[in-house]
Amino acid sequence: MEDILHAGDLTCKLSPDDSLTIALSTEDLENLDGQTELEKRRNYESGILNKLSSRKLKYAKPLREKIGRLALAADQFIVERLQSPVMSGNTVIAGYHWFGDWGRDTMISLPGLALCTGRHEIARSILLTFAKYVDRGMLPNRFPDQGHKPEYNTVDATLWFFQAINSYYQDTKDKEFLKKIFPILEDIIEWHLKGTRYNIKVDEEDGLLYAGQEGIQLTWMDAKVGDWVVTPRIGKPVEVNALWYNALLIMAELAKKLKRSPEVYESWAEKTFIGFKRFWNNDMGYCYDVIDGPDGDDSNLRPNQLFAVSLPISPLTNEQQDMVVESCRRKLLTSYGLRSLTPDHPDYKGTYQGNPGERDGAYHQGTVWGWLLGHFALAHLKVNKDPAKAIEFLEPIFQNFNTHGIGSLSEIFEGDAPHNPWGCIAQAWTVAETLRAYIEISKSDKTVDSVPVYPQSRNKKTPPVEISE
Repeated sequence: MEDILHAGDLTCKLSPDDSLTIALSTEDLENLDGQTELEKRRNYESGILNKLSSRKLKYAKPLREKIGRLALAADQFIVERLQSPVMSGNTVIAGYHWFGDWGRDTMISLPGLALCTGRHEIARSILLTFAKYVDRGMLPNRFPDQGHKPEYNTVDATLWFFQAINSYYQDTKDKEFLKKIFPILEDIIEWHLKGTRYNIKVDEEDGLLYAGQEGIQLTWMDAKVGDWVVTPRIGKPVEVNALWYNALLIMAELAKKLKRSPEVYESWAEKTFIGFKRFWNNDMGYCYDVIDGPDGDDSNLRPNQLFAVSLPISPLTNEQQDMVVESCRRKLLTSYGLRSLTPDHPDYKGTYQGNPGERDGAYHQGTVWGWLLGHFALAHLKVNKDPAKAIEFLEPIFQNFNTHGIGSLSEIFEGDAPHNPWGCIAQAWTVAETLRAYIEISKSDKTVDSVPVYPQSRNKKTPPVEISE
């Protein structure tokens, strides 16, 4: 059962050559002229496409229309957030029609929504807006309505913040921005080393990041029904530590740009690199989802380990990366994204139906997530060096442009065929990561660079680490 709002009926009889303008707005519509507004909208969308073209990206002609449609869809999620009665900044709406601006979704989506579309000033504004709310080394997960305090129940949003900042800097070489943001990043690292909310703290023995508290959901698998956290993942989650490893290496490189010592970050990165070996489940041929949890290590195959391949620098060996991608391809990949749990698991939910509690119970127990498809395509490209095949994985999701939220991509799909779309009819990170994957793959038509791996011993000569976009 759902609450369905029927706002009313509109009936109008049109003769040939007549036109009708329907405008719904929260702003003053006095003296509205339909034809004028239509032309303004067309000019605005042309501006978005021209910015995309100005980046001089080299991609095959058949991809241009799809990338253009994704760029137009991406624009719908970027909005203004009032920081005070006289000051505003930009933020990202996570999804329509019921999500607000969430830290995790914003940082994951920012490269695709703003950088891939050549809107660097928007990206800068978003990053600085969120930076103002960093508290005890954490980025807020959700901005509540006006008058309420931000909520900080996330371990990964802050780590995605590093990825977004690095992507912005690599695109712009904005040194002034880097000088402004670097002290905030330093503070974040310090808090994670000494410990912050919800038992988020680096384990000094293995360099891995621990997080979790009973009754609190901290990772992107954050469904909660009453007091029941569906996938609590207390311990050391695999994607969180892949992000932590990349954040440390990003800090080392940014420190060098500012002529600061990178030694502390390189030292922790080395420890994390060695500690990450604990995630490898040799018997299963893929990574544990969580280690050192209340019930030991979690060997369930979930898509989270994919980030240990798709992020710029992998802590896995080349052979392990290949095995992770193949395991995800065989058990989790669908036409529209990756399942959140394998179909052969007893907790698997292949349909996303029922009351809110039943749907939330299925949210991360088999439901397909569209935003993961881009990461899978990029991970597959990294290990197989086959751009054409990587593009193939992205193609089916374009059917969704015309089936759920017209002109956009959905949040989730059912785990069982035919994988019906559900959730938000337009989701920021689905659009953003699909767009980013298309553009990144198109860049690799001529060459695909090998993945740098952090050295196992500081006694060995350390090669320079290149952080890609």
